[in-house]
This record gives sequence, structure tokens and C-alpha cells, in this order.
Amino acid sequence: MAKWNENRGLLDHEHTEFWKPRLENPEKPNLMRTIFPYDSVPRIDFDHKYVIPSPCKNMLITDTTFRDGQQARPPYSVDQILTIFDFLHRLSGPKGIIRQAEFFLYTKKDKEAVERCRERGYKYPEISGWIRAKAEDLKLVKEMGLTETGILTSASDYHIYLKLKKDRAQAMESYLAIVKAALELGIRPRCHFEDITRADIYGFCVPFAIELMKLREESGIDIKIRLCDTMGYGVPYPGAALPRSVPKLVRTMIEEAGVPGELLEWHGHNDFHKVFVNAITAWLYGCEAINGTLFGFGERTGNAPIEAVLIERIALRGTEDGIDTLAITDAARYFEEELGVHIPKNYPLVGADFNATSAGIHVDGLLKNEEIYNIFDTKKILGRPISVVISDKSGTAGIAHWINSHLHLEGDKAVDKRHPGVVKIYKKIMKEYEAGRVTSISKGEMEALTRRYLPELFTSEFEKFKQKARELASHIVAELVDREEIRSMDPEKIEPVLKEVLEEDPFIQFLYVTDIEGKKITKNITHIEDKAKYATFKLDDDFSNRPWFIGPIKDGKIHVTDVYTSKITGALCITVSGPIRNDEDEIIGVLGVDIKFEDLTKMEQEAEED
Repeated sequence: MAKWNENRGLLDHEHTEFWKPRLENPEKPNLMRTIFPYDSVPRIDFDHKYVIPSPCKNMLITDTTFRDGQQARPPYSVDQILTIFDFLHRLSGPKGIIRQAEFFLYTKKDKEAVERCRERGYKYPEISGWIRAKAEDLKLVKEMGLTETGILTSASDYHIYLKLKKDRAQAMESYLAIVKAALELGIRPRCHFEDITRADIYGFCVPFAIELMKLREESGIDIKIRLCDTMGYGVPYPGAALPRSVPKLVRTMIEEAGVPGELLEWHGHNDFHKVFVNAITAWLYGCEAINGTLFGFGERTGNAPIEAVLIERIALRGTEDGIDTLAITDAARYFEEELGVHIPKNYPLVGADFNATSAGIHVDGLLKNEEIYNIFDTKKILGRPISVVISDKSGTAGIAHWINSHLHLEGDKAVDKRHPGVVKIYKKIMKEYEAGRVTSISKGEMEALTRRYLPELFTSEFEKFKQKARELASHIVAELVDREEIRSMDPEKIEPVLKEVLEEDPFIQFLYVTDIEGKKITKNITHIEDKAKYATFKLDDDFSNRPWFIGPIKDGKIHVTDVYTSKITGALCITVSGPIRNDEDEIIGVLGVDIKFEDLTKMEQEAEED
């Protein structure tokens, strides 16, 4: 049989009714040992059959930074997830190039993250879930009000026989059952064909996909299929054989299983350094979406880096489609400065030295015309002006330029070439070359020199800890002053709440509430070992002359003192205070909290190490 293909202007071959792919259900798993010997490097075999590229229509992206990405690092906090979600929205643009972001739904924090991101009201990325093929997990999707979820439907015999301890028929039956349950709830299923590059394509994957397409037709609800190259075995080479051939996997799903390209996603890993090229290859052969993470952070070797996929999309289509490429640099800076993530210096697009050069002849070319050695206008597209590594030819202007670009100093904050610190750095460098040095000054050396001669440009670790402590303490007080018990100004209702907070946060040293006149109305709420030290503090003590009381009364804001040594306990402390308001928003009192600074910073350090 033949069917006219308008796009290609030729007749496409179609199988007759006598050819029907069917589920093969062997007693033992087919582990394809000739291709995957395990005691040696996996083999790449060829069938010497070539398929023609047929690019997908939209070239979309879906994000798994909060799912697969979190499996490679300490979990993000809810606020961090929200910030990253904002970056994804900027990168997505008005056309929704980053169409979806998937979330775990299992913990209280997971659910709060979904709610906070949903409150943003963004159309893109759409929030979707990820669950195991279990009925109890499906309930979570319904409870969260999501319209789509990924469902783990492992495809290879490695997973079906060795992990799930089932055969193919049993696995397919259980997968189809959970898909039907999702459809009954009006939820779009997205079936993740885990480990497809080690799976029996015609003996399991195609028959399973055909059954899914039947359910799609019956229900009228789209069912997506994510092709998961879980171990990074996929290859883009023309003529390579299944199951490792990315072109053939995509075309087989479209042509043999009848899955529309717009319902296909590609999810890859970088075990063999092919995650990026495999992803783009999937696009070129008809897979609508690439699933990846920001900067490729993902389980083991990582996923397709979304920022690189976006740049490649622009190159392939010749248009930005509203993608905010400056968000790539902003996000990288956030990952490094706020999350403490190390991005290698030579990492493309965002590494510290990705558009810098230390070769003398290259520097000469750049100074004449930056197009000679720069991939594109990195300042315009990524907000990253080209940088030149310092040498004896740089002069004070070059040193000032290096400092300003690397420390992101602009306007009034920018350092002038005549700054005394810049002149001292220049003299120090010139002494090196006068003594016979022939290599350029490294980034590390320049940072050390800048710290030495312009220390005011750097925030010390102590200052960073102080800022973190202020933020956390302010958050605690902001929540407390809104509690009904605190707003009642009734000591009998207030004191149990303060004791509860003290028990929950051992870094707190002392909590107290004053009335509008500054008189303390609560007993001394402190740890038992410190009770005797606070014996001099009595009810009705007048604190109206204290800065922590005056500040909130004066401007109605939360106030945080600088670090000081407590006269009571001898510990380094900060005091945080906030106004207590009645239902008419009138200030009726002040809540004060003394926090042991060292205990708080230790807790923060331990949390980061975990």
C-alpha cells in the first residue's frame, strides 16, 4: 500500500494488514549481549539503512531541572525553585519555547514549590508532574490540580525483568492500567519509555506505543511518549542500527507506531558525551521536544543543557522567537553565587573563560577586531563582553577593564584606570615580566592581586554569613508577628508560641514582646541553661529607648541589628524586631528575638554541606 506525502512530494510505503507488530514475551530477558557486553565498552552496530531527516514543526523544550536535575545535587529550597522557574520563564519567551517544567509531588516542599510557581501566573513553562506507574501516585497529580504528568514506564528488559521482576506482558498491562486511570481523571499522560536505547523496539516499544495511540483515539486526550536514553547509549550516526540509533528510534515511533511527532519528547544523558548532539538529532528527525536541564545538571553525567539547546534552536531556525538569552548568564551567575554551584571555567556559553583568551596572538587579534576570535557578539546576546587575559601589554586600562568585567562593576561602581589600587597591580605585574616571566597572568592571580590591593570590592565570607543570618531571622519574625496569638497581645497566648519557636530553632537565645509603650509583657523565654542569666529582666521592664524597639515603631518595618556580643551570655548575637499590628493595621507592640549568630552560621554551613 502507498500513501501520498505532501511534504516530500512522493508516495510513502505503508505496511499491509498482513504485517502487524506484536508484543514478544520471552521467558528470559533479551539483554543484547553482542551490543551490551558489560565487561567491555558497548558496541555500536550498523544496519547500513539510512533515514531521511524530517524536522519537527516547532522545536520545543521541556525542563526537568526540578526533577532529574535535583537528583544530582542537594535539593533546592522552595525560594530557589521559584527563582529558577523565573529564569525558565524568561528563556521560554512569549511563544513558550520551554513549554513545560516537571516537578516531584511527593513531599510538602514539593507541593509548596508547585503552588508558589503556579502563583506566578505564567502561561509558560506549564507545570507538569512526574510519578511512578502507581495508582497512589496518580492521586497526587489530581490533588495538585495538574493537567499532565509523566509516568515511568520502563521499556528495556533490563528494567522489566531485572528490576520490576515482571515479563513484558505484565509490564505493559500495568502501564496501560495507570494510563487508563489517568485518562479517566482527565489527566494527560506522558509515558517515559525508560532505557529505550537498550529495549526491544519491535518486540515491546512499538506494540506498547500502538496501544497508547488507541487509547488516545478512544479518549480524545493526547498521550505523549518520552524517549528516554537513560544510559546515554544513543548515537546520531547515519546507518547505525536500532535500538541505539536516535534517527531510527524517532522515525520508527512516527512511522511504525503511528505516534505524531508533536507527541514525542527526547530525554538523554551524557554518559558517552553525546547528550547534546543526540537531542538535536531527535529534533531533526521529527521529535517535537527536547527534555533537559539548566547547565546540564542531572543524574550521573547529566542531561541536555537547555541553554545550549536554545542557542542551537536559534541557529537552526534563524530567529530568537522572543527568547531572553541574557537570562542564560543571569541564571549561571545565580547558580554560582547563590547556590554555590561550580561551573567549569571552560564550560561553553557561561564558563568564566569561555570567551577569554590567553594566547598572545589571539589577544592581538581581539584588540584589532573581536570578531576574529569571538563566536558571536557575546555582550549583546549573553551580556558577557569579551575578555582579554592580562599580560605585560595590558596597561592600567586593561587591568581596570579586567576588574570591571569580572566583578560586574558598572557606572559609579566601575574602577578607573587611575585608581591607586589599579596602579599598584600594574606595577606588581610589570615586576614579574621584568624578572623574566613570559606567560600571561591567570584569573586566579588577578583575583588575588585585586583582593590584595582593592579589598573593598569583595564581600567577605563573614559579611555573607551576616546577610544570610539577617534574611533568615527576618523571615522568622515576619511569620511570628502575623500569628493570631501574637497579635492578641495576651501573654498567656503568646508565651506558648514563643516557647515552641525556641524549641524548634535552638539558635534563638531570647524572645520577648513589648507593648506600644515599650514595656515587656512576656516572661523570659530562653533556654533553661540561660534562665538564671536573664533573671534581672522583669515584667514591665521599659525598653522604649532601645534601637530595636524604636525602629519598628518609627517606620513599621522589621529591623535587624549588626552583630554584637551579648552582655548576658557573652555570645555573638543579632537582634531582630518587628511591629505587631491589630486588625486595623495599627502598631500595638513589638516582638524581639535575640539570635546566637555563631550557632545560626554553623547550621547554615552544615545545611550547605549536606
